Amino acid sequence: MASVIEKTIRKAVTPAIQAVASFNRSRLPGAKDNPFLKGVHTPLTEEFTLDQLEVTGSIPPELDGRYVRIGPNPFGEGSKGHHWFIGDGMVHGVRLRDGKAEWYRNRYIRSRDLEGKGGPAAVGGPRRGFGDTVNTNVLDIGGKIMALVEASSFPVELDGNLDSVAYSDFGGGLTGSFTAHPHQCPTTGEFHAICYDGTSADTIRHVALDSTGRVLRETSIAVQDGPSIHDCALTENYVVILDLPVTFSMQALIAGHKFPYRWNREHRARVGLLPRDGSGDQVVWHEVDPCYVFHVGNSFEDESGRVVIDLCAYETIFDGEMAGPYGKSLGLERWTLDGSGGKVVRETLDASGQEFPRPDERYFTRAYRYLWAMGLPEDGDLEFVAPMPLYRHDLATGERAQRDFGEGRIPGEFVFVPRSADAPEGDGWVMGYVIDRKEGTSALEILDAMSLDPVASVHVPHLIPPGFHGNWIAAS
Repeated sequence: MASVIEKTIRKAVTPAIQAVASFNRSRLPGAKDNPFLKGVHTPLTEEFTLDQLEVTGSIPPELDGRYVRIGPNPFGEGSKGHHWFIGDGMVHGVRLRDGKAEWYRNRYIRSRDLEGKGGPAAVGGPRRGFGDTVNTNVLDIGGKIMALVEASSFPVELDGNLDSVAYSDFGGGLTGSFTAHPHQCPTTGEFHAICYDGTSADTIRHVALDSTGRVLRETSIAVQDGPSIHDCALTENYVVILDLPVTFSMQALIAGHKFPYRWNREHRARVGLLPRDGSGDQVVWHEVDPCYVFHVGNSFEDESGRVVIDLCAYETIFDGEMAGPYGKSLGLERWTLDGSGGKVVRETLDASGQEFPRPDERYFTRAYRYLWAMGLPEDGDLEFVAPMPLYRHDLATGERAQRDFGEGRIPGEFVFVPRSADAPEGDGWVMGYVIDRKEGTSALEILDAMSLDPVASVHVPHLIPPGFHGNWIAAS
């Protein structure tokens, strides 16, 4: 367990610790040496509202809503100790309706952190008493567009034009941090999340919301070392906890690094199964070989009652001082848990480096067939110079379809949108932003989900920096 000293520091970082960290930060490399503050990662300095957008191809008239993605966009001059994961949040959205692209907008998340640096005025709403930067995911929760981050701030509600409305603790029900990746059960409509907190080394929480965004319950779960848990998984009966060897590092904090999480060889890797309405002492833990997982594609229980999880794994991540998530990708894997505490069985489905696995969300928690994922550069360079294809996996046949976007074109996460509510699995489109490095522009690319053939491109006349997560948010 964490020492008494470390627990005390986590709960209230003293002025002395802050002073030491600030002094040590002054000796770190400057902004001009940080790859996440230049090149394709150069932050935008302006908020745009563009309503004259060039379109190639034909936008399907069934698409009525917004594609919205969020990511870091540091305001002002970059600082020493900067990490990609901590930049001020900015959303980028395209409104589609009646076969037309009505607008593109980018908007800062109006945090107090941003205002304190000379940015736009902060919006109101409850805060947690420390940093309120929100930059990691955006999705529909209870009919509201919510921007999310893990480990620290409450979420932020956005309006239909992507302007920040207010910070939200879901009507007072959320007592601590939230997550960037709540998962919604298509059967019950409930959202389930595993939440960790930078100030707590020995506790994480399962938070369940109903379909309207009302907190149903919060359940405490004992852990060690303060693990960083970016995503979770969900099945018909269980919430799946990924307790893996990236943990809070007091050494990194004191050294001046603003993202104080590191690969921890001493932390035991394990996967827990928590009954959806169970208590923390009901978690059944399963040992797994050390690795890290940012994102789950899907998870379900098979005919034998075993839990199956499809995910993208890394051999290590954050293993040393680095300004971003550098690590060796192990590709797409399938993990199987017996439910009784045995060791996790790992199977490689596709060894090619890849990330952002996304299913047809109507099939989350169920046996399914199709999964889309973004190929990673083979050289691991997060400047994304090497090719990055989009993959469509057919898990029934093992077939992998591939879409290459061309030299100098950099795709982000692609999400699936069904043709209609009752369309067969995989019948619809996938969409996401693609950067054109050479031209300094971007496009919202809409592809046929099965063939990956282009359907339409909505052109944006500037470069949208690489971001994190986005979703299609239907107008209804």
